[in-house]
Amino acid sequence: MSLSTILIAIGVIIVLWLILTYNRLITLKNRAKEAWSDIDVQLRRRYDLIPNLVETVKGYAGHEKTVFENVTKARAQAITAGQSNDPKKVGQAENFLSSALKTLFAVAENYPQLRASENFLELQRELRDTEDKVQAARRFYNTNVRDINIKIESFPANIVANIFRFARMDFFEIEEAGAKEPVKVNF
Repeated sequence: MSLSTILIAIGVIIVLWLILTYNRLITLKNRAKEAWSDIDVQLRRRYDLIPNLVETVKGYAGHEKTVFENVTKARAQAITAGQSNDPKKVGQAENFLSSALKTLFAVAENYPQLRASENFLELQRELRDTEDKVQAARRFYNTNVRDINIKIESFPANIVANIFRFARMDFFEIEEAGAKEPVKVNF
């Protein structure tokens, strides 16, 4: 084997490694985007349930105007934050929304006839199911973000990541300790 053959073989190996590493980074990036899309779908489902929930509670507790305004405001902020596709902004807005929903459910506890309403019970089930799906989607997204961040930071893949400007992605986290739990809707 001549020196030129060895150099060509090394060059081919390096080019193949670059291609495989680049393709792996693209795969990880697209999985993280897909996972974010799953979160977005579940959050939109949650946002769609909230007006129905508010209207149902309003029928029984019409004098709790500030609670309804806070939930409506929190929902609007969460929708706006969701359009940014920034996990940190969305997490903060979801914090505020979860807090507002907890207050709404606390108000609902004072109305036994509301808790017995079939419509309210169905909305509770739907919201609980949605909260579970958001939590699962969040775990899936954060797993994919972790994988791409490890790849971007690991040597020698970080060389390819820097060349092609792959950036670290943010985790989707809820910072407030009490808001990490799904909204409790059991009465």
